[in-house]
Amino acid sequence: MLLDSIGPCVALICCYLFTVFKPTVAVKHENFKTCNQSGFCTRNRAYADKATAGGPSWTSPYSLDSRTISVKKGQLTAVVIKSLDGSSEAVRLPLTISLLESGTARVTLDEERRQKGDIELRHGSPARKERYSGVQDWAIVGGLNPDDEITASVEEQQTVIRYGLKKDFKAVIQHAPFAIDFFRKDEIQIRFNANGWLNLEHWRPKIDREKPEEEEPAPSEPAEDESTWWEESFGGNTDTKPKGPESLGLDITFPGYGHVYGIPEHAGPMSLKETRGGFGAYDQPYRLYNSDVFEYEMDSPMTLYGAIPLMQAQRKDSTVGVLWLNAAETWVDIVKKKTTSNPLGLGIGGTIDTQTHWFSESGLLDIFVFLGPTPKDVIQTYNELTGYAQLPQHFALGYHQCRWNYVTDEDVKDVDRKFDKHNVPYDVIWLDIEYTEGKKYFTWDKDNFPDPIGMQKQLDSHGRKLVIIVDPHIKNEGNYPVVDALKSRNMGINNKENNIFEGWCWPGSSYWIDAFNPTALKWWKDLFSYSSFSGTTPSTFLWNDMNEPSVFNGPETTMPKDNLHYGNWEHRDVHNVNGLTFVNATYEALLARDDPKHPRRPFVLTRSFYAGSQRQGAMWTGDNLADWSHLEASIPMLLNQNIAGFSFSGADVGGFFGNPSKELLTRWYQAGAFYPFFRGHAHIDSRRREPYLAGSPYIEPITRALRLRYSLLPAWYTAFHTASTTGEPVMRPMFYAHPSDNAGFALDDQFYVGDTGLLVKPVLKEGAESVDIYLPPINEAVYYDYFTYEIHNPTGKTVQFAAPLTGHTPVLMRGGHILPRKERPRKSSALMRWDPYTLVIALDNNFSASGTLYVDDGETFDFQKGAYIHRRFRMFPTDGSLPATSPLQLVSEQDGSQETTKEGKAFKKTMSGARVERIVILGAPKAWEGKEDVVIKEDGEKEKKAKLTWHKGEGRQANWAVVRDPGVGVGRGWTVAF
Repeated sequence: MLLDSIGPCVALICCYLFTVFKPTVAVKHENFKTCNQSGFCTRNRAYADKATAGGPSWTSPYSLDSRTISVKKGQLTAVVIKSLDGSSEAVRLPLTISLLESGTARVTLDEERRQKGDIELRHGSPARKERYSGVQDWAIVGGLNPDDEITASVEEQQTVIRYGLKKDFKAVIQHAPFAIDFFRKDEIQIRFNANGWLNLEHWRPKIDREKPEEEEPAPSEPAEDESTWWEESFGGNTDTKPKGPESLGLDITFPGYGHVYGIPEHAGPMSLKETRGGFGAYDQPYRLYNSDVFEYEMDSPMTLYGAIPLMQAQRKDSTVGVLWLNAAETWVDIVKKKTTSNPLGLGIGGTIDTQTHWFSESGLLDIFVFLGPTPKDVIQTYNELTGYAQLPQHFALGYHQCRWNYVTDEDVKDVDRKFDKHNVPYDVIWLDIEYTEGKKYFTWDKDNFPDPIGMQKQLDSHGRKLVIIVDPHIKNEGNYPVVDALKSRNMGINNKENNIFEGWCWPGSSYWIDAFNPTALKWWKDLFSYSSFSGTTPSTFLWNDMNEPSVFNGPETTMPKDNLHYGNWEHRDVHNVNGLTFVNATYEALLARDDPKHPRRPFVLTRSFYAGSQRQGAMWTGDNLADWSHLEASIPMLLNQNIAGFSFSGADVGGFFGNPSKELLTRWYQAGAFYPFFRGHAHIDSRRREPYLAGSPYIEPITRALRLRYSLLPAWYTAFHTASTTGEPVMRPMFYAHPSDNAGFALDDQFYVGDTGLLVKPVLKEGAESVDIYLPPINEAVYYDYFTYEIHNPTGKTVQFAAPLTGHTPVLMRGGHILPRKERPRKSSALMRWDPYTLVIALDNNFSASGTLYVDDGETFDFQKGAYIHRRFRMFPTDGSLPATSPLQLVSEQDGSQETTKEGKAFKKTMSGARVERIVILGAPKAWEGKEDVVIKEDGEKEKKAKLTWHKGEGRQANWAVVRDPGVGVGRGWTVAF
């Protein structure tokens, strides 16, 4: 029946499906543009080359008209003039520089004629004439309060603005040629237009020139290439470009910075490579153009599913960053220039300047500047703008089991039972598109899923959840109320003629919801109500895939750029933010289906994303392969997501395409147990690979990895709470934790988990039985093997650790940290809720440690009303001047202030039985040998004692001690005296 509905495009769809169903076929490069196939990318690179070739004689044609400068309320406004070769005319570009309370600077450059609508569109297009300025409506949610205390000095050649909390930030604006240098404590950090590559393509009418009868002499200087100004063809589609050329480009230089990170999503190293020369450089710029790229290749700047245009630069003890707020197709070139202070040019004592060149096809030039000075400062100010990561429901941090597809509701129940039979914990089972009736969303296949409610009742019995897929394409078929409403109420994305756009995706002929349209958002909410979407329950959550958007017969497997969205904005203007708007619609729909007095936190997984998507749920790295290279690439990919503010990220465990070997599958579970989002997933043609099918000797280490994840859920949930309040990443690269240690700046195969002190180094190579872990030189620090308690001193060198396949992922615990965990194996996280806690204390060389525990109901938003427990644990010598001989004390205290509310009181009463059942101390003093008990003082209770057992370490093993059943509440204040 599906083929009948596809009609003349059946061959195209079948061809696409054939490529999808053949796991051995690699990415089809011919389906995606390179820079030399992209008109504006080619033009901006050529412009930079022209400026570079001109050397000292090159002058940027942009200058700031000092007569137009106005400074008030934390903002400078002026007009930048673009001079045109051979013309007395000039282009006026309104400039706004906003200085914000957070210490962030924002630079925006527009085009006056487009801004006023004083242009003519070609082909009678109904598209908007302005440059798109609406990205901030979707990406920015706060942090825009102006700094009213700035000081500005306007001079003839330059303007100097001092800003920031201590006025130690400075922007020096050069008038002619226009450029901006940003300083921190009078040391230059970031430069705009230092190379003169600023290029904003202004509107101009198309002039149809008659072909001369005789060949004209070649001009002394090559004319500007106009071949892609007015239309551009690729993959059988012609982009009509009704507004003509409108790209913008700018060089951004980071003086003295040798490493830059970010701009996900790409499958390459965390420290970004050069793209125009240099050792190991790419031959293409990094591309940001959200695309459906299945079986993507490794070590490539090729675009993938999402785009976060945030870049951070790192040097010793200094981090800065920029956010390029533009949702159009964007490319970024990177070149590293080494300067030397040695007169013989030997490179001794030199520094590296990282020069980046950004260019987007349309929109505003809109850049936020973050001057740090620490990684934490940069990510926190970025999150103030784009929003902090969602605090997910607790179940979402457990293990998710997925494949395309579980074929019936009985199949789902059978998988659920087998997890229990083999004592393998999991929390969520997923359904891909085949659960629907003929790939029509908001329906169930009545033959294969006749009783979705009964299926979910079985899952509910162990606190488990169901996730189902709903994509943005709506099947074009008669007697389908969803598509009828979409068409009749004009809620779909339109083509260039402003009629509803028809394309091809999994259902065949399809239309796409326009999630920019307020009417469509209201309608989308209604579709998810329990009464409308029968078969769903409060335990049903959502997966939004294909939301780049993926269009099988579209250019580069996506939409034509001259399609039109709500408000008549072209798709080219909003492409990269499109996925965010769709997830936003689903997130709001899940909120709306609950009682507004007691809403529960939505869970939505997205493939496409933009800056700000972290507010709405989780992401994953898309259609990876069952290949060792994809396992290896997953770590730097997720690290770049985390330092770009999107912590809730993961990769498909086992690889989506293909069949992993048992060794690869085992290693992937061992690594995946430390992904923030932990899901196993497989293609429809892949063999079944649920963990319990692995067989011995593989099921044992896989199960141990899963149980390790579950035992650490208190620490994971606390790390996610930190991300949701400060923006600090859950997965932390070495440069983030140790910004003074140059040796760790490029390391992207080991990482810390939040503030826990856990340092993880997964096995990523086939056949490897050991790993080398780099231990940065840290005063007073020591590392303990998490499993054996062996001591390792940080010396700034790598240390080899055994990692047999049947063992564990190598994990170290850094001294100075206290880690909460739960040790009773359960079938799901919901069944662990009332289990007691163990505190693992890793003492540093000063016999001190600290850590936090955050607990709430794991489901609702009541934590915003004070219904939570947030404790800080500290262990320290009572006499700090004599730490080696002084008695130690462990205290539990409220972490930060907490307003007393009725919800908070009720929650603490509910949690009054939650207790600490064990305290493990690594690095326990030898003076404790023979000691039998500790003294405990708990708020409101009588003094009591608990049993202490001291253990002498053997060989490299640390001494350790255990306090059994101290009986203290996790939500109360108490002291343990040793």
